[in-house]
Amino acid sequence: MWLFALFLLVPMIEIALFITIGGWLTLWPTLGLVLLTGVIGTTLMRWQGLKVLAELRGDMGQLKNPLSPLAHGALIVLAGLLLLTPGFFTDAIGFLLMVPKVREFVIAFVGARVKIQTFGAQPPRSAPTGPTVIDGEFFEIDENQPPRPPSGWTRH
Repeated sequence: MWLFALFLLVPMIEIALFITIGGWLTLWPTLGLVLLTGVIGTTLMRWQGLKVLAELRGDMGQLKNPLSPLAHGALIVLAGLLLLTPGFFTDAIGFLLMVPKVREFVIAFVGARVKIQTFGAQPPRSAPTGPTVIDGEFFEIDENQPPRPPSGWTRH
């Protein structure tokens, strides 16, 4: 239901803002502003994305948990998509997500509502208590006799 409300409300807000801002600035300045936010958003996304990528590489190199840089990177990509989407409401949300403190708040907010389960390797099995039995066949090789053809049984 939340997703339906989101898909219904966001376009309505965008249309209302386009009409209002278009009435103040007229058509061409409004379109120029929309294009300008797209260019600024792309530049910000690249700049902050490279910064987070360097942080991720550092964490991976030091064998630290990479969850925080990955979450920041995902929110930067979301912010970039919102900034590339024409509209003033999505631009405002996109610019907010470009602020690291806002991203930390969103990550903490979502992290408090998400349960993360971890897993690890299973403990090694204990050795069998009985004697080890290996079943096999053998035959003696006579060096004067020609070699026997393969039996057809192979181990994979």
